[in-house]
Amino acid sequence: MISVNEFKTGLTIEVDGDIWRVMDFQHVKPGKGAAFVRSKLRNLRSGNVNEKTFRAGEKVQKAQIDNRRMQYLYANGDEHVFMDNESYEQIELPSKQIEEELNYLRENMEVHVVSYKDEILGVELPSTVILEVSATEPGIKGDTASGGSKPATLETGLVVQVPFFVNIGDKLIINTDEGEYVSRA
Repeated sequence: MISVNEFKTGLTIEVDGDIWRVMDFQHVKPGKGAAFVRSKLRNLRSGNVNEKTFRAGEKVQKAQIDNRRMQYLYANGDEHVFMDNESYEQIELPSKQIEEELNYLRENMEVHVVSYKDEILGVELPSTVILEVSATEPGIKGDTASGGSKPATLETGLVVQVPFFVNIGDKLIINTDEGEYVSRA
């Protein structure tokens, strides 16, 4: 058990039979009444984000999450195959379970597969990935780096807003948390 006063961003807890990751928290001491902790939690099973308020000093169960470094191999119909880098064991995850992450996954990419008590919860991506532009409108001479943006379709099918100077075939650094263009690779 852990006190809500010890919350940290990234901590995983078990509340109401579900596994949650603390995304954000705030200790609040109102002038009148008892102190409390306002938190923003992500459900690791469903991906939903909820805000939950705990009384100061309240105890919650800490969840022991396992992160295994694995390599994304290929898609097999509606299943996606991952291989453990150490044991070479392969697992398959349905598209439904990693729907959002598929926008950033390339073959042979290294990711962390998150599990809790032999139940695979999903895939944790690096904070940025490098993806190639597969389709975008050509840049026009005179367009500047600071003026405006255009849509670009990446090799995974993800569409992001990019500056006018980006062309087909360019490799871009994409932020996986926000799904936004960072820079050219």
